[in-house]
Amino acid sequence: MGKTLIIAEKPSVATDLARVLGGEPSVGKFKKEKDFFENEGYLISSAVGHLVEQQLPMTPDGKTLPWKFECLPVIPAKFELQPIEGNKARLAVLVRLMKRKDVDLIVNACDAGREGELIFRYILQYSGVSKPTQRLWMQSMTNQSILDAFHHLRSEEEMQPLAAAAVCRSESDWLVGINSTRAMTAYNSRYGGFSKTPVGRVQTPTLALLSERELEIERFEPRDYWEVHGDFAVSAGLYPGRWFDEAFEKSESDPHARAERLWDRSKAEAIVARCLGKSGTVEEKKKPARQTAPMLYDLTSLQREANGRFGFSARRTLQLAQRLYETHKALTYPRTDSRYLPDDYVGTTIGTLKKIAGAGGGAVTNLGPFAAKAVDQGWVSGKNRRVFNGAKVSDHFAIFPTGQFPGKLDAEEQKIYDMVTRRFVATFFPAAEFEVTTRITRIGADAFRTDGKILVVPGW
Repeated sequence: MGKTLIIAEKPSVATDLARVLGGEPSVGKFKKEKDFFENEGYLISSAVGHLVEQQLPMTPDGKTLPWKFECLPVIPAKFELQPIEGNKARLAVLVRLMKRKDVDLIVNACDAGREGELIFRYILQYSGVSKPTQRLWMQSMTNQSILDAFHHLRSEEEMQPLAAAAVCRSESDWLVGINSTRAMTAYNSRYGGFSKTPVGRVQTPTLALLSERELEIERFEPRDYWEVHGDFAVSAGLYPGRWFDEAFEKSESDPHARAERLWDRSKAEAIVARCLGKSGTVEEKKKPARQTAPMLYDLTSLQREANGRFGFSARRTLQLAQRLYETHKALTYPRTDSRYLPDDYVGTTIGTLKKIAGAGGGAVTNLGPFAAKAVDQGWVSGKNRRVFNGAKVSDHFAIFPTGQFPGKLDAEEQKIYDMVTRRFVATFFPAAEFEVTTRITRIGADAFRTDGKILVVPGW
């Protein structure tokens, strides 16, 4: 029986795999070589991210294709791959291991996602090896998750749709980027010189959004407006109110108009003159309101909130979440677009909450009693479709704590970890309940609005 080669996306993951799998009696301990780990039945090595890329367009005689309109569009019959400069040595190691005669199975242990699938598939394609492959799909980097993934390897057929999507995305990016960039560059260089104009499937629409906003700012004409605020006396004391036009209707012709805005100062002063010192009538309505607990984080919502609370850039938040996933094994895979958990994760969720309840400090200080309450009150239920909904789980589920508590985190890591863990616990708490009061004070034909909200049941 031959050996199984396991290829991770980065060296640190390969090291973790060797450590964890080496503790399994059915696998056996690994010996560390220069660029890989090996024992009697397995080899473990890694890429360092992307090792190969698509070749730039060439002429039939192998020369660089000129940046001219007459050479467009560029649509290759086959997308050829080439090594990325700086990564050739690592690629050579993997190709050599893949071609070893004693290797009869290759396992893809790159990041569990479309990009990880592409990294592996391109290495495999470049090598020319046609050996069977399987997928080690890890949702988190805890020891147990690694072992679970190892004992439930996915077949090549099961991963084929994701692989096709990854290649399709890569090739479409190439087609759009190469052709559009060369077309725009040729156009902008038509009077001489070389004015390179990058265009991309993602970057150009994103740039368009920024450009539109910049134009809106440039075209905006400031307008002064006035509001009328008043204090009203009742037996219990004073309360504030703001004048508003009860007949106001939104208009597309004036998108900045509001019921409380007056564009003419004299009208505002006239309202003050009519109402100052006068008595009025009060109409008050009270109604209950509920605010449900927020959903679990996906990467985008985590990045958005971390930016608003701490000023972290999207890139920085991803870096921190990735460290908490890879290095500290404290969070699940962060590059997810789902805010739900699989239907069968109720037991896992309860187990994680119990771990938080028993943590007694450290990175989850003060959350223990709340986690315990969520479990004791039976609030974790598979009927909660805002949390458990397998139909809305894509490649990965929402980000949540693994239950493996990190040792020492730096200040920024702690903020992200606290956000995710606090959200995880809060999600299972009942809705907060409020009493919302709207008071309308009328003095003649003028109306003033006062809004108030009282927290009745804290809930989450």
